[in-house]
Amino acid sequence: MRGWLLLALVACADKKSDAPSKLPSLPAAEVQRGEDACNAYVAKVCACAAPAAQKQCPLAKALPEAMQLALATAANPTTEHNDALRALTNVRETTKECIEQTAKLPALGCSP
Repeated sequence: MRGWLLLALVACADKKSDAPSKLPSLPAAEVQRGEDACNAYVAKVCACAAPAAQKQCPLAKALPEAMQLALATAANPTTEHNDALRALTNVRETTKECIEQTAKLPALGCSP
């Protein structure tokens, strides 16, 4: 009797794990703000003639690409749930980096 009960519990547990989990996503407005922040940073840092800014320009160009890659990873239905969450965290971290680096531009000698 115990064997059947254990088998039934295992079967129920397996069915729950097979259920597709909804992939997390960010609000469209948040994604747009992040893209806008990174694109603005790239435009400003690459337009600045200060030597320090010119060194940062090639690195800055990778930020919008990193954001798009993270969004695509999170939206991919084959991405594991935890990996999708980490990808969305990367989007937020990239947005934060773009905003912080834009704020530092005047210290490099760039106009705001």
